[in-house]
Amino acid sequence: MAENNNVAASQEYGADQIQILEGLEAVRKRPGMYIGSTSERGLHHLVYEIVDNAVDEALAGYCSHIIVNINKDGSCTVEDDGRGIPTGINKKAGIPAVEVVFTILHAGGKFGGGGYKVSGGLHGVGASVVNALSNWLEVEIKREGKVFKQRYERGKTMYPLKEVGTCEFDDTGSRVTFVPDDTIFETVEFDFNTLKTRLRETAFLTKGLRITLIDNRPDEVIEKSYHYEGGIKEFVTYLNRGNEALYNDVIYCEGYKDNVYVEVAMQHNDGYNDSSYTFVNNIITPEGGTHLAGFRSAITKTFNNYAKENKLIKENESSLTGDDIREGLTSIVSIKIEEPQFEGQTKQKLGNSEARGAVDSIVSEQLTYFLEQNPQVAKVIVEKAVLAQRARDAARKARDLTRRKSPLEGGGLPGKLADCSSKNAEECEIFIVEGDSAGGSAKKARNRSNQAILPLRGKILNVEKAREDKIYTNAEIKAMITSFGTGINDDFDIEKLRYHKIIIMTDADVDGAHIATLMLTFLYRFMPELIRQGYVYLAQPPLYKLEKNKKTWYAYSDEELSNIITEVGRDSNNKIQRYKGLGEMDAEQLWDTTMDPNKRILKKVIIDSENESEINVTFSTLMGDKVEPRREFIEENAKFVQNLDI
Repeated sequence: MAENNNVAASQEYGADQIQILEGLEAVRKRPGMYIGSTSERGLHHLVYEIVDNAVDEALAGYCSHIIVNINKDGSCTVEDDGRGIPTGINKKAGIPAVEVVFTILHAGGKFGGGGYKVSGGLHGVGASVVNALSNWLEVEIKREGKVFKQRYERGKTMYPLKEVGTCEFDDTGSRVTFVPDDTIFETVEFDFNTLKTRLRETAFLTKGLRITLIDNRPDEVIEKSYHYEGGIKEFVTYLNRGNEALYNDVIYCEGYKDNVYVEVAMQHNDGYNDSSYTFVNNIITPEGGTHLAGFRSAITKTFNNYAKENKLIKENESSLTGDDIREGLTSIVSIKIEEPQFEGQTKQKLGNSEARGAVDSIVSEQLTYFLEQNPQVAKVIVEKAVLAQRARDAARKARDLTRRKSPLEGGGLPGKLADCSSKNAEECEIFIVEGDSAGGSAKKARNRSNQAILPLRGKILNVEKAREDKIYTNAEIKAMITSFGTGINDDFDIEKLRYHKIIIMTDADVDGAHIATLMLTFLYRFMPELIRQGYVYLAQPPLYKLEKNKKTWYAYSDEELSNIITEVGRDSNNKIQRYKGLGEMDAEQLWDTTMDPNKRILKKVIIDSENESEINVTFSTLMGDKVEPRREFIEENAKFVQNLDI
């Protein structure tokens, strides 16, 4: 005890222990506070922050083209044809305005004073944060017939802003080049596809703006350009490409009310999912908020009023619910607002009360007019909603068959489930195994204390093509729902989850990949919180077994096999087996390679909320009825596939 007191005495907490971090030191000390993480996701946020500043220029009406270059040296350049960052001396700071923007936190034209009416970005701190987290950053500005330049290294100014040339007076814009700090980020290699997805979405949301992405790293330069005069109407068409639209025109509502600019685009397809995406000042709000509430209220009220007035549903029939009307609906709700207020730490949910009223009012009025002008479209939508209502009633009746009294009770569990003995969900895991043969090996191999095995027979139902009532009649899906204990959709309760690791374990071949995709489709559509909260994993069984001189090695990739062969030597004593399925392994091998927590490789399935629209497109493209979009997707992504057996 005395020793502990001495330690405490030597570590007094007084006034001198309060640290003051000068300039951008705070950003470098705690980067996660400013960009979320130092992973690949945080890395790409650097690009988004500079791009968002250029987009703000476009929203203000001064920028028409943004060019993003990924350079061979690992740097990234973002160039725009906006007004150019101001270069005059800022009176308060006593240095050029551009230097203020890049070296002082919470400085910029987004805090009132007429710089920007609406803006995205990282609340005015984006440019300085990017600067702080870069090995070096250079900014070049064309403004008032002159070209200016300044360089910074890890946030510190290298030389005063200098004039380096001249240009035409009307030739304006900014160019920012930076190299991410490799001592801060886990990786500093930009991913072309990640940037492509975000930039395409930004172009959809900013009608008329052209965004070009160029990857200069490969021998053959890759260039993609995005420009959509139709804005979010074209966004809806893009999102719907994996399904058949129920009518030709995208319904579009636009207006300005209570200082809120509202844009809404929507179209129903022949699928069964509600795909609604909301944005505030071009920044996605994954958790929705008041603008989404206003939209849902408007369409539920408007469609019910129209259906009753036009005798499409009888007076004695119950009203259509929002879920009924939104079945197969793809929609974009995008608002621009001067002072967005967000709820929670993550800033992913809008809280402005005026946004709800503005969206509700504008959509109600303009949707009513559209339905009156397009009675055939209105009839198609209402008929689909009525069918959804009937299916939902049938699903409600079937739902009771899969409900369980408590997540810890054993009664009512499927007979094929080999449950674990522990009732502590945090330590329990369930393996969803393809086939009875592999299931048998897994049951023998498992740790009975905390590992449960659920073998599934064949390929489960493709839920992308089925309503909820069909889900409850599918034996394999019912087994998963009952085993997990959470219920699905409105009944879903994460507190009832019986296993904190749900591990999909399929063969490492085409069929196994297809089965895993079917399972992920089901989880994403009906239990997305399991994925969002990090409970879903993919097991990684080995592809090869190499035996030599009574010793055994397992390889999980072609590259790993090559390395092992190099290490042990290439000769006639090498016995290499290519595993075609989990059933080829005995219980001991399956445990050693795939199930032992100390040796196995698991891949956590995650949802990037900022790219959720693209995730939705991927599922509907791969699992929907349309062949052409699926073929295009496969052709575009085939180069990323490894270990494909045909």
